[in-house]
Amino acid sequence: MKLLQLLLCVSLLSTGAFAISGDELPENFHYSKLNNGLELLVIEDNSVPLATIEICVRNGSFTEDPEYDGLSHLYEHMFFKANKDLPSQEQFMAKVSELGIAFNGTTSSERVNYFVTLSSSKVNQGLNFMNSAIRYPLFLEEEMKKENPVVDGEFQRMESNPMSMLYQHASKLLWGKHFSRKNPIGDHDIILSATAEKMRTIQSKYYYPDNSILVVAGDVNHDLIREKANSIFGDWKPAGFDPIAKWPIPEFDPIEEDIYSVFINENARTPIYMVTMHGPDTRNDVKGTYAADVFSYILSQKSSKLQENLVDAGLALDVSVGYQTCKYTGPIYITLVPRPDKVKEAYTALMNEVNLWDSEDYFTVDQLKTAQNMLAIQDAYGKEKTSSFVHTVTYWWASASIDYYTSYVDEIKKLTKDDIREYVKTYIKGKNKVTTLMLTSEMQNSMGITNLEDYLKIKE
Repeated sequence: MKLLQLLLCVSLLSTGAFAISGDELPENFHYSKLNNGLELLVIEDNSVPLATIEICVRNGSFTEDPEYDGLSHLYEHMFFKANKDLPSQEQFMAKVSELGIAFNGTTSSERVNYFVTLSSSKVNQGLNFMNSAIRYPLFLEEEMKKENPVVDGEFQRMESNPMSMLYQHASKLLWGKHFSRKNPIGDHDIILSATAEKMRTIQSKYYYPDNSILVVAGDVNHDLIREKANSIFGDWKPAGFDPIAKWPIPEFDPIEEDIYSVFINENARTPIYMVTMHGPDTRNDVKGTYAADVFSYILSQKSSKLQENLVDAGLALDVSVGYQTCKYTGPIYITLVPRPDKVKEAYTALMNEVNLWDSEDYFTVDQLKTAQNMLAIQDAYGKEKTSSFVHTVTYWWASASIDYYTSYVDEIKKLTKDDIREYVKTYIKGKNKVTTLMLTSEMQNSMGITNLEDYLKIKE
C-alpha cells in the first residue's frame, strides 16, 4: 500500500519488460506491446463518455544520486510545457483549452506518471497531444524559471506540515547515504538550480518506449486504440537497453544499530513518535508485502490489542502502522501520538506490544478475516472511478506488476496467521529501527530531553 503518499507527492519481477498472463487480467483489461517495446493497456469502461490517457515511466527518486535529487520531480513539472509541436506555452495551453483537457502528473519513488482526461470523442487528439509531450519537450529556460514559484509553493506546503517534516527527518536516518533515492519531492536548491541540460540527461536515460507504459482507460475500444497507438507512438525509437541495468539502483544499507533522534519542529502541536524500519519488497518477498498490508490494517483497527493497550488504556491519542509497497525496500512506519503526560510510558508500552506481535494469540482469525475483507472492499471502491483507478494500475506496474495488482485480493485472502507471524519475525521483532520523537523546543526543555535514548532508558 502507498504510505504517506499525500505527504510526499508530491518484485517478483525484474525491472525490465515482463510477461503478463492474460488469465490474470480482468475482462475489460486489454494488454499488448508495440514493436518498439511500449507497453499498452486499454481499460474499457463505457459508463461515462470520457477517456483518461496516462503515460508512466520507470523513473522517479529511486534513479537519483544526491546531485539529481528532485530532478525527476522537476521533469514532471516540465512535461506539460512547450514542445516541438506546440512550441510556446501559449500554444500549449490553447490546445489544452481546445481539447477540453484536464491534466496532471505525479512523481513517486519508483515511477513518474502523466495523465490527461478528456471527452472520449477526442481520444485520438489526446494521444497525439501526449505523444508530443513525452517525445519532444523543449525545456525552455524561461519556462523552467517560471516554474520556480510553483516548486517553492510545494516545499512551503510540505514545510508547514509537521508530519511531512517528521517523515522527511525520519527518512533521512532510515535511508542514510541513499536518502535521495527515497525523496520524491527532492532537494529545493538542486531543483531551483537545474538546467535544461540536466533535463535532457534524464530524458536520454529513461524516456524511452521500452521503459514506459501507455494506458488508455474509459469509453474506448481496445482494437481501435491499439491501432491508433501504433500509428502515433510506433516510430518512437526504443532505448535498446534496460536503464536500470545500465545505471543500477544501489541496495539500501541495513540499519546497523537502533537510532534515536529528537526532531524539533515549532509547528508541532503535540509530541509524536515515528518508528521506522526496512520492510519487504516485491523483488525478494512478495508474500511479505501482502502480509505487511494485512497486518498493518489489523493493528490500526479499534478492536486490536495495540489500540486497546495504548489508546483505550489512556497512554496515547493515536497509534497506527503502515507499510509502503516498493520494488526496492519498502519502509515500515509506526506513528505514535502519546498523551503529553505519558510520553515515556507510551513508548515503553508500544515496544512491549511490538515484542508480542508474533505471539499466537495477538490477533484472532476473525480479525485477520476482517482485515482481508476490508482491504478487498477498499480495492473495489478504488476501481469505481476509472480516471483515478488508472493511476493505481501504473503504480503497481512500476513497483511490482499489473498481475500483482489484479491478483491482489486473491493473494491477501490466502494469508494465514502463520504468514503474518513470519513477516513480524523477519522484519520487525528484534530488528534495528529508527525512533524519532518530534517536539517543539519548549516541549523539549520542559521534558528535559537532551538524548532520546537516555530519556527512554533503553536497555540492550
